[in-house]
Amino acid sequence: MKYYIIAGEASGDLHGSNLMKALYKEDANADIRFWGGDLMKNVGGTLVSHYKERAFMGFFEVLMNLSKVLGFIKFCKKDIAQFKPDVIIFIDNSGFNLRVAKWAKQHHFRTNYYISPQVWASRASRVKDIKRDIDKMFVILPFEKDFYKKHGCEVNFVGHPLIDGIAGRKQVDLSIFKKEHNLNDKPIIALLPGSRKQEITKMLSVMLSLIDDFSEYQFVIAGAPSQDLSFYNKIIGNRKVSFINNKTYDLLSVSYTALVASGTATLETALFKVPQVVCYKGSNISYQIAKRIITLKFISLVNLIMDKEVVKELIQNDFNTKNLKAELTKILDDNHREKLFLEYFDLESKLGGKGASEKVAKEIVSNLK
Repeated sequence: MKYYIIAGEASGDLHGSNLMKALYKEDANADIRFWGGDLMKNVGGTLVSHYKERAFMGFFEVLMNLSKVLGFIKFCKKDIAQFKPDVIIFIDNSGFNLRVAKWAKQHHFRTNYYISPQVWASRASRVKDIKRDIDKMFVILPFEKDFYKKHGCEVNFVGHPLIDGIAGRKQVDLSIFKKEHNLNDKPIIALLPGSRKQEITKMLSVMLSLIDDFSEYQFVIAGAPSQDLSFYNKIIGNRKVSFINNKTYDLLSVSYTALVASGTATLETALFKVPQVVCYKGSNISYQIAKRIITLKFISLVNLIMDKEVVKELIQNDFNTKNLKAELTKILDDNHREKLFLEYFDLESKLGGKGASEKVAKEIVSNLK
């Protein structure tokens, strides 16, 4: 059977790659065409467009690149029409995917959605579009099932795919890891400033401003696969900091603590049981727009799932050197760390166990058959 998958960003590429592996197990003759990244490409199938080409962050940035976005949507529709898939599988990336889904449903394609758009964060009115345009929705956060039910929409909660990705990893040998990446014996503070150029530019310099105040630790940047070292070097300058590209999980597995850009990485860091401070800073225009339409108490997945402040969030103007230094000092304290570890174990128990990708693949293939 023929599958068309549309994913955006590094996290979508990760979840898409695991779903593709599961689909190939369920359907040995699967013909998969997709929008994604290198991880999906390494699994197989045909890559149509890399997410790097569409990495626009924030309302203002999307608006400034609207003609490009609309061009991608137009091309995607044309490509789907030519491929004639048995099912289209959308992964997160709501601004793009919901527009394509509306067209796809009108043209009688089967539509499945894996990893719900964050309609619970803003513009809940989009649920009516999802009910109209999506045949089957698979959600990965425990509170999403209740949210959709309140809006008269039945969805499948399959658990979070990150649990599988992290549990199935090969354990990292600390001494070998340090030798490979020229690290010393000081405890590691991991810096995860995001994957898009806009967010890295706004956040990494503030993170790096703490180096001199925490000289008993070594700072290590988790480089995003979508960006080159030359881009990071413009921000790093002459600071004493290490850089490791495209090995975030390995880095987190040996880190003592972390400074993390808001997004999927906050949950990944928690699942590795690494104390963290969550950071966010966007353009002022995008932030002002977001503040008016997003109704959530928190921005990190850790706090949203736990429905309380487990990890500290420094947002926009609160994200500065003074505040970041104070919060990093707190999570280096043993008593604070012990409480945080207990919260992290509770968090993991709420996420529904292993096998998310396999559950989704089996359901999709079963429905097609």
